[in-house]
Amino acid sequence: MFNKILIANRGEIAVRVARTAQAMGVGVVAVYSDADAAAAHVAVADEAVHIGGSAPAQSYLRGDVIIRAALDTGAQAIHPGYGFLSENPEFVDAVEAAGLVFIGPSAAAIRAMGLKDAAKVLMEEAGVPVVPGYHGANQDPEHLAGAAEAIGYPVLIKAVAGGGGKGMRLVEEPAAFQAALESAQSEARTAFGNESVLIEKFVEKPRHIEVQVFGDGTRAVHLFERDCSLQRRHQKVIEEAPAPGMTEVMRAAMGRAAVTAAEAIGYKGAGTIEFIVDGSDGLRPDGFWFMEMNTRLQVEHPVTEAITGVDLVEWQLRVAAGESLPMQQDELRIGGHSFEARLYAEDVPKGFLPATGTLAHLVFPAGARADSGVRAGDAISPFYDPMIAKLITHGPTRDVALARMKAALADCQVAGTVTNLGFLSALCADAGFAAGDVDTGLIGRNLETLVVAPAPGVCDKALAALAGLGLLDGVGPVGFSLWEPMARSVTLSFDGEAFDAVVRAVSAEHHLVEIEGVQVEARRVGGHWLLDGARAAPVVVTGDLVTVFAQAGLGFTVVDPLDVAASGAAAGNLIEAPMPGLVKAVFAVAGQAVQEGDRLAVLEAMKMEHSLLAARDGIVAEVLVSAGAQVEAGAALIRLEEADEE
Repeated sequence: MFNKILIANRGEIAVRVARTAQAMGVGVVAVYSDADAAAAHVAVADEAVHIGGSAPAQSYLRGDVIIRAALDTGAQAIHPGYGFLSENPEFVDAVEAAGLVFIGPSAAAIRAMGLKDAAKVLMEEAGVPVVPGYHGANQDPEHLAGAAEAIGYPVLIKAVAGGGGKGMRLVEEPAAFQAALESAQSEARTAFGNESVLIEKFVEKPRHIEVQVFGDGTRAVHLFERDCSLQRRHQKVIEEAPAPGMTEVMRAAMGRAAVTAAEAIGYKGAGTIEFIVDGSDGLRPDGFWFMEMNTRLQVEHPVTEAITGVDLVEWQLRVAAGESLPMQQDELRIGGHSFEARLYAEDVPKGFLPATGTLAHLVFPAGARADSGVRAGDAISPFYDPMIAKLITHGPTRDVALARMKAALADCQVAGTVTNLGFLSALCADAGFAAGDVDTGLIGRNLETLVVAPAPGVCDKALAALAGLGLLDGVGPVGFSLWEPMARSVTLSFDGEAFDAVVRAVSAEHHLVEIEGVQVEARRVGGHWLLDGARAAPVVVTGDLVTVFAQAGLGFTVVDPLDVAASGAAAGNLIEAPMPGLVKAVFAVAGQAVQEGDRLAVLEAMKMEHSLLAARDGIVAEVLVSAGAQVEAGAALIRLEEADEE
């Protein structure tokens, strides 16, 4: 076994790998960027090395610097985590050339599965079922359009070097093919430096079921399946293991196919074989097809660990150190059911925009595994994925595991940034999902009911007012004036809308709160506050931020009475950056006539592109930014002429 390893990653996966390595008696070296100098993965490591600037290209993608850090610290091996350099065969070659061990597959295996078209040809040759489609080298638009016609609409255009839904477009009719092709190629060129695409038949009720495999370079085993069908824009949201509705015959067929795929390329380490499954008539052994292989540990690996009792990172270290597979296929068993929910800093009602902010308060629920790379006081950076944590629950049955996930989401407390907690809770309450009737279109079909902007009730506002005035500890000022309880006023805002509250203190443990003509009675009974007889939600105050942990977290701001409200006269005239990011493109020029909904600029933030649209018809008065500029949230980018100037 190794004495010391370097983890070439950050965030929750770096923390997770470090904990297993240290439990095995293996020392851990962390690497960090400027933005991560005080990050959690640095704090848990035995030693840490600074490798560059905040942007990934200046730090976590600098393979030569990372290898030098490993050599300088005496590390014997490098664990890549996932993302960044984890599936870069050139990095693997460089690691091994430096005399170090790469904790993962060979460069040859990564190359074999790195391009979707070549991987599909390889799998066909190995006898693994593959989705009907065109995977050839001819990228002429007319040839691709002809291939789509031959396959039969609807079809998917997919970047051969793609992942995470980038460079992917669904085309339902021939007339839409050319525009979708150009869009997919443009996105693929930006994201991967490779605009080549493949065409696949689109499965009408698709399920995304993947099989965890593990190999020693010669033989492989599978650790059963995960259902990752709950997706939005091809990004996984909630995963579970095993797949609902799975039969033993289907599981055996998928397992055999996955092991065949892994052994066909001499796979070593942890990997995932992803299948697209036709869920229109139950799960059938002839209704699944190979999509791609992820030659690394997956984000959702904890659900597999929960149902098998296997620590996949421990297996990675042991096999990389030259040991044989820890278990044989007939020794592996499924125990119970598990869910994983990805908790993100994102503004769901505003189109799932990635968010930033400082985590003023962060408490994960008891009874659930929480894999996280952040702590209270840490900042969500615009440079990286805005994941706060992965919450994992396990139970003897699917119903129990899901009930535990609902409770875990309800008890999770995050203050300082908006999150997708409410969205995750709504998904868990969805009748179809609860029944196990899942497919990749579930979220899209039910988006309106799943995405509901939080609306604080009068009791939520009253609780925020009491907290903002410091009255919840039971030591507020009490007095009488003209035979009336002493009154104090406070102004708060929620989502930009201000409201006033008047609090009359009858006693230190009894208050009357009036908001917009409605009175709420607050009493402290048995050490707990009751509002109009109902127990108050938990609440924390950090600076001028009051967070009431109802409806997945309601953030109120205490308004300083000396602050002057910004004028709303410019509403609709300014196109502002909704988040920190990089201006990828600007399409507007001064004097240009635009219509409501026209795309004026593209902002890249947290690995995604966001189009900024005109809020109304008008004339561009001024372009305040150029492509390549790094901007902060709220920065003015483009100004339209005042309405009366037009």
